[in-house]
Amino acid sequence: MRGRWLFIPLGVTVLLCLGTVYSWSIFRKPLETELGISATESLLPYTVALVCYAILMPIAGFFIPRLGPRTVAAIGGVVVGLGYILASFAAHIGAITLTYGVITGTGVGLAYGVPMVVVARWFPERKGLAVGLTIIGFGLSPLVTAPLANSLIGSIGVRPTLRLLGMVFTVVIVAIAATLKLPPQDWQPTQGHQGQGVATAAQTYPPHLLKSRSFYGLWICYIIGTLVGLSAIGISSPVGEEIININPTVAAQSVALFALFNGVSRPLFGWLTDRYRPHQVAIASYSLMLVACILMVNAQTGQVVTYLAAFSLFWFCLGGWLAIAPTTTLRLFDPDHYAQNYGIVFTAYGIGALMGTLIAGQIRDWWGTYTYAFYPMALLAIIGIVVASLMLKPDPIRR
Repeated sequence: MRGRWLFIPLGVTVLLCLGTVYSWSIFRKPLETELGISATESLLPYTVALVCYAILMPIAGFFIPRLGPRTVAAIGGVVVGLGYILASFAAHIGAITLTYGVITGTGVGLAYGVPMVVVARWFPERKGLAVGLTIIGFGLSPLVTAPLANSLIGSIGVRPTLRLLGMVFTVVIVAIAATLKLPPQDWQPTQGHQGQGVATAAQTYPPHLLKSRSFYGLWICYIIGTLVGLSAIGISSPVGEEIININPTVAAQSVALFALFNGVSRPLFGWLTDRYRPHQVAIASYSLMLVACILMVNAQTGQVVTYLAAFSLFWFCLGGWLAIAPTTTLRLFDPDHYAQNYGIVFTAYGIGALMGTLIAGQIRDWWGTYTYAFYPMALLAIIGIVVASLMLKPDPIRR
């Protein structure tokens, strides 16, 4: 069915809308000025949104097979839009945290997994590539939506911008949700890869996800990948300014380069996880993280190329894990239960996000420099290599 390729750009569009949550920094300064709040307070809606997004993912995973992708995506789209619209009327930071943080974050968690479930089912012969191409929308969203939101804020103000984005996201996501569907139960592509047919016939899956060694290997590896990646992402600009001593404007602009690496890595790592064993791809990712840490431990004032190379690798690897984890879930566990399985695996992202956003800043407060943050990151990368080598493999077949 050639029409199945349409589900990838449709999924990219949905995730492009949802990924605007990563553009929250555009709204922070105007709201700080308007409400007279601190930088820490203005970060609350974003932090709460990420937590709610991570919590709702496993819940949504159990509802997608029961209610269908159209219904879950449509509900998620309405909730996302409602959060933006209500936030535009909120008079204080607590109300914005409730509306944008809780409501919008909940909507993102509901809708996020739907496009991945749909494309994974329509592309059984190249799951990793299809999922990786789809989630590129979430990674590249700030490159599109941040300049758009910034332009709108400059012309109509922060409140109307939130309201307008909420209405547009609702219409777009609900419209696309109406087109999403799963293939028939026994459907297979007419010209699937030969290897896929063999795998389908021969592979057995662990009967219980939570009793599988490979699940805990993937879960620990995903925590490490997101913790290191999000720690680095959170300090990208200040590290450039404090350690390398580059111009603040250049430091901010470099984030666009990093985001490009973050987006490109998703289809690449998805394709690699299709072709090679998951633990091999995971080890490659951790090795790149380790190289980035070594570069930054030795970085000195004025070494702009070193800084750009290291943080491009950090962002590249984080994007990679957002493709490695869902593709590995499809490979090691029953793909018929992918929505529920990946929802449970995704809790690792929530843990990594919470720890990653706190640790680097805390180390900076303790030691007075971000340089020391790269030592525990390097240690975690080494632990990840060990865990992947020992645990991120199919469970032994019991006879």
